[in-house]
Parts: sequence; structure tokens; C-alpha cells
Amino acid sequence: MNMHTPLARPQNPQFSSGPCAKRPGWSLEALKDAALGRSHRASIGKNKLKRAIDLTREILQVPADYRIAIVPASDTGAVEMAMWTMLGQRPVDMVAWESFGEGWVTDVVKQLKLKDARVLKAGYGEIVDLSTINFDNDVVFTWNGTTSGVRVPNGDFIPADRKGLTFCDATSAAFAQRLDWAKLDVTTFSWQKVLGGEAAHGMLILGPRAVERLQTYTPSWPLPKIFRLMSGGKLGEGLFAGETINTPSMLCVEDYLDALNWAQSLGGLDALVARADANTKVLADWVAKTEWVDFLARDPATRSNTSVCLKVVAPAITSLPAEAQAAFAKALASLLEKEKVAFDIGGYRDAPPGLRIWCGATVEASDVAALTHWLDFAFAQETAKLAKAA
Repeated sequence: MNMHTPLARPQNPQFSSGPCAKRPGWSLEALKDAALGRSHRASIGKNKLKRAIDLTREILQVPADYRIAIVPASDTGAVEMAMWTMLGQRPVDMVAWESFGEGWVTDVVKQLKLKDARVLKAGYGEIVDLSTINFDNDVVFTWNGTTSGVRVPNGDFIPADRKGLTFCDATSAAFAQRLDWAKLDVTTFSWQKVLGGEAAHGMLILGPRAVERLQTYTPSWPLPKIFRLMSGGKLGEGLFAGETINTPSMLCVEDYLDALNWAQSLGGLDALVARADANTKVLADWVAKTEWVDFLARDPATRSNTSVCLKVVAPAITSLPAEAQAAFAKALASLLEKEKVAFDIGGYRDAPPGLRIWCGATVEASDVAALTHWLDFAFAQETAKLAKAA
């Protein structure tokens, strides 16, 4: 393998899976119109928050009868709010094949302690048998496994005549994959993923069936203020017009608006999906001709086009003890960070040893192409070190 240092470098070395790369051409100048020092309840703040909701609906093609709210604590806050306010009326299937899905299982089984919770799990690189999910129950699942690079292929596995609600954590899917809204009753995501926005704000999207649940069911446990969607027995409609539960960062709102405007200027969802697919194809073409690496996702139909997870499959590495394999993967990421060609591409701490490269819409395909040469270079460097040490 070529040991020479590659000539081309990614123009933007930010391949983190969250917070993700800012849109191409972003600068602080994009935030100059932020409503700083103003109340989020003043007309200027409310208008910006409402604009963020309206643009989200337009770009994600959310149906008109679905409600969209900006909520606290990122995607985590949105998922928790949904589960704590709506679960418990009927049994629930908890579906997990990576770390975040596992987290929602823990919350339901160990915190809410729902007795009628059925847990369906698959290992990293796999996905559960979707045909085994019982949609007479409520169902909680991730559309795209951020830490495994495994996603559902589409929404066909969800029946239209389901009795339970579907709760979908779509944080690393929204704006890069097509969400089947008719099959989703509760959907959540955060700003810092596909559009590269700033963190700490979540989005909660409720279909009509979720709203009906809220209006007809009250959980038996107490709810903290930041989880309360109901007030005086009625749904707080202001929340879906930008009247947030607590104070949002208007600087972050401005940044999200900038990302949404950029997405709109490209052509909306079609363009965003195409960019993510193009980025992932660059990696896929490289993997196909590279013997030392493979996708963690075993089935191409379930392979993510955002959080692309890779594993080292070279026999010289896979024959090593597990700790040594992990150290090797970490060394690859460290070398590339030291060279300032790729930041934060180590696999997630709970995932198998490997690399995780963000290929969402804010990343340029030319940068992914440049990165592949550096990946080969890093592998050659680190294997040479191992051979020398032996």
C-alpha cells in the first residue's frame, strides 16, 4: 500500500457525527440578524421561532395536520417528553440495535418501569426482524442508528391500520432520509445533526393520533414542567407556534434558520438526500476496492447515508486481541486528527472498534474522496508500526 503522504486534503476536516459540520460557506456573519438581548416572547423572537417551524415543515414535507414544536434538551429531551407523556396506556415494544435505542429501553424499563414493555434487540451492524414488531402495542425505535450506521430501509414495515403509536427517534435521519410521515405518530430530531445546527434544542413532531393520545390519556406519574404538553386538560397549542416551554437560545435559532434557508436554496429535501447519498457512494466505492475495511452494517439496504460506520477487516488486525484491535482503530483516528484531515471519526464508545464518518448533507463529496486516500495512508502507517514492533 502507498505510504506516501496524500497531496489533497479535505477542505473541511469536520466529519463528526454530532455536532456535525456546518453548511458549506458558513461563517459567523450568518448570525448577524439574531434577536440577541430580546425576549423570545417578543414579536421578533416569536416570528423567528415560528419561521423555524414553518421552514422545517416545508423542507421535511411534514403534513399540514401534524404539529411541530421546539422543545428543550435536544433530541433526548424530545424523545423523553414523548415517552413520559404518552406511554403507559397500552403495552410497548422497545426496538434497539445501537446505543441510543438502548437508552430509550433503559428509560422505559428501569425509570418508567412499564410492566408491559417488550424489548427487541439486535447487535451492532444488524437490525431486528421488523416483522416481529407488534403494532397493536406502542412502538419506540430509531429510524437511523447513529452509533451503528444501521437504518430501517423504509416505513413499509409499519402497518397503516396499527392500533399503537409509533415513536420515532429520527435525529440522524431527518433532512437526509425520507421519513414516511403516514407511518409516524411521534417523530423527534435535533438541530445539530444533518443540518449542522447548534445543540441543545429538540424538535417534536406529533401526528393526529399522538394528539388524540395526549387528549385522552393522563399518565399515572408526575411530569416536570419541561415535559408538560397539556395545560388545564387542553393541548398547549402555542407550543406549536413557537411559544416554547422554556427560553431558547436566539443565537441557535438564527443558526438553525440559516441552515434551513441553505437547504431551501438547494432545492429542499430532494437535494439534501442526494448530497448525503453522493457522499456515502464515495465511501462505498472506496470500500468496494479496499481489502482492509468494510461497513459495520451487514445489509446494504440498511446502511446509513449519514453516520457511516466502518470496521477494520484485515486479518493482520482481526487476529489481534480485542484490546489491540480497539487500539488500532483509535490510532487511525488519532493520526488523521493530528494531520488535521479528519476530526472526531472514532467509533462510538459503546460500539465495536472502528471508524464513524459523517456523510450528511453539509459534507462535500470532494472532501470524502480526499479523506479516503488519507484513510489508506493511516492504515499503511499504523500497520507498518505494528510490523516493526513485532
